[in-house]
Amino acid sequence: MLYAIISRDRADSLPHRRSTRPAHLQRLRELQDAGRLILAGPHPAIDALDPGEAGFTGSLVVAEFSGLQAAQTWADADPYALAGVYAEVQVKPFIQVLPA
Repeated sequence: MLYAIISRDRADSLPHRRSTRPAHLQRLRELQDAGRLILAGPHPAIDALDPGEAGFTGSLVVAEFSGLQAAQTWADADPYALAGVYAEVQVKPFIQVLPA
């Protein structure tokens, strides 16, 4: 089943995001290589592809996991979560309707 991992950044998270980004992306690539990643990306703090020093307000990952607990365990071990980038992380079941 698919799960949405919806993360909200804490204030002043940009330095932690920058230093932890390579490890975060590596984990996402592992999901992608396994054919389980649907989409992933950050929410810019401003309406721009490159928000610069404005940074980000959070992230969204939609991926396939064996169950809710597996998705939660994966989210809890994310380098961004471990580095304190996120103030809050929600993991929810997700049903993809489109594109089919």
